[in-house]
Amino acid sequence: KSSPCRPTRRSPTAMPKSKRVKKVTLSKTKGKGYEGKTKSVDDVRACVEKYSSVYVYTAENMRNAPLKGIRAEWRDSRFFFGRTKQLAVALGRTTESEMRVGLSRVSEALLGREGGLLFTNRTREEVLQYFDAYLHYDYARAGFVATETQTLTEGPLERMAHSIEPYLRKLGLPTKLDCGVVTLLKNHTVCTAGEKLSADQAKLLQLLDVKLAQFKVSLRAAWTDDTFDALGGDMQ
Repeated sequence: KSSPCRPTRRSPTAMPKSKRVKKVTLSKTKGKGYEGKTKSVDDVRACVEKYSSVYVYTAENMRNAPLKGIRAEWRDSRFFFGRTKQLAVALGRTTESEMRVGLSRVSEALLGREGGLLFTNRTREEVLQYFDAYLHYDYARAGFVATETQTLTEGPLERMAHSIEPYLRKLGLPTKLDCGVVTLLKNHTVCTAGEKLSADQAKLLQLLDVKLAQFKVSLRAAWTDDTFDALGGDMQ
């Protein structure tokens, strides 16, 4: 019998380099956020030239949906929210660097707050009247300090679907199903005024359709024609 052929050994060769593999020196690249920050600064400075007034505002119990609604009603104006240090840099933080006289005071009023800037050509009377009247109620989140005590009375909770009864017990409600109806076995305090809400309490209030959080936009300062005015009591 003839012996099986042995495979010929070939000397190892390096795999061809892929054209897709390229070395990049990270120290020479700019993150995507860099261009975004530059554009934001440019946008703010363009607004200084376009609009006659700028207001510093703060948002209590911030919610995106109602703020989006305000923006829709004020399409002729421009809102900036968050990144207050970046906004302050755009306006100028000192009298030497400010774009216009008095804007460094706007920057000062802006820093250290959860809020932003409103640029508009509307009259101050119209601006103040709108935001003084604006108030939006929403569901409170965990950590929110309850503004009132909410209690439930023993008996059927007819608004609750029977399918969520086990979940209600998990959230701390003493319930059972009675002929397919969610029933509270005893009086229960969901939250107490002056105390912070837990995640379970916040979820219960949402299921009960109780809205304790007030989304409110407060105007803190205004600038018009190189003149700065403090509006909020803490800005005096």
